[in-house]
Amino acid sequence: MKILVINAGSSSLKYQLIDMMTETCIAKGNCEKIGLAASFIGGSANGQKFADRATPMHDHTEAFNVVKEVLTTGETKVIDSIDEIAAIGHRIVQGGALFNKSMLVTEDVINGIESLVDLAPLHNPAHLQGIRACLSVFGDKVPQVVVFDNAFHSTMPPEAYMFPLPYESYEKYQIRRYGFHGTSHRFVSARCAELMGKPLEEIKMITCHIGNGASITAIKNGKVIDTSMGLTPLDGFAMGTRCGAVDPSAILYLEKKLGLDPDEMSELLNKKSGVLGISGVSSDDREVKAAATDPANPNSARAKLARAMQWYEIRKVIGGYIAALEGVDAIVFTGGLGENTEDMRMDICNHFAFLGVKTDSEVNAVLRKGKEGEISTADSAVRVFVIPTNEELLIARDTKTIAENLL
Repeated sequence: MKILVINAGSSSLKYQLIDMMTETCIAKGNCEKIGLAASFIGGSANGQKFADRATPMHDHTEAFNVVKEVLTTGETKVIDSIDEIAAIGHRIVQGGALFNKSMLVTEDVINGIESLVDLAPLHNPAHLQGIRACLSVFGDKVPQVVVFDNAFHSTMPPEAYMFPLPYESYEKYQIRRYGFHGTSHRFVSARCAELMGKPLEEIKMITCHIGNGASITAIKNGKVIDTSMGLTPLDGFAMGTRCGAVDPSAILYLEKKLGLDPDEMSELLNKKSGVLGISGVSSDDREVKAAATDPANPNSARAKLARAMQWYEIRKVIGGYIAALEGVDAIVFTGGLGENTEDMRMDICNHFAFLGVKTDSEVNAVLRKGKEGEISTADSAVRVFVIPTNEELLIARDTKTIAENLL
């Protein structure tokens, strides 16, 4: 069985074709700048990259037709016909309180996703475009499945997901903590349990998905009890360009001082803050680290501060979740930074030495670029893992299960 996994953005369409017999990706790519004159597709097929191709794509339906052509013709061909695609899985950012599990696409499900557009105005409309474009290209013969990014967090208790705002804001507008990166947290937590040789239900675990966007999740008895992102992916701790949690009065004060409207303030908080805003260098940790270690760089001190602030905030969240869990058995690092930034991992772990966390610096140094393993020592009171995430594979697994149940 071959599953096509889709992540549709407002002007992009990422895809992976996964062979579920071996759970390997046989083709992947990204259609970018859809709707613009400079639209193009790039990616790989059978492990070989192909150069970006300038291709007119006025909408997502045209983008899907381009993907169809890439998968079935020329040097990028990996299947003879799209009839080989057994089902399609879509990543959906916001399922609100309506969806707590992956679902087969029906008109009711589409309407439900549409009803949540206000909670994810940048994401859900794009996902709906992807679903409708798939229906246009593939028809209704190919099952489509939606996998919700916040569904894994639906087990949070009210004391964790409610905000201390007037209760009417929850009743009327569904303002609460939803959490994100749930597909990643779900994947790595299950994999961590495999590596530990124990049921997930018997492990107190903290999973840290740290990339340009980042979130941390506390898992107890196999269920999420808290997560750092909130109503939107802006909440939590400092990220690449997002500010994370900030005193709301500071935002209102700055809004007045700068004369910004809500959309402009959102732009500042989401795209001009975080590590970029503090360092003045970049949102890319590699560039920030280079500046921090270069005394000649005029932003060296700010770059050091940006990294120190982010790491400190991560430690605070982990520490808070250890208290919420009443102890911790395992900590997992994943995401672009979590998987590749060894000095960050070592700094965070060293600050939990008082809890008996011990790490092997040599092992930690080599666990990068897709390598999986344990960085804690045999006598560590808490086990610490680096586990590359694979959200697309988890989406494909859910899609396969639901599609097979239709037979």
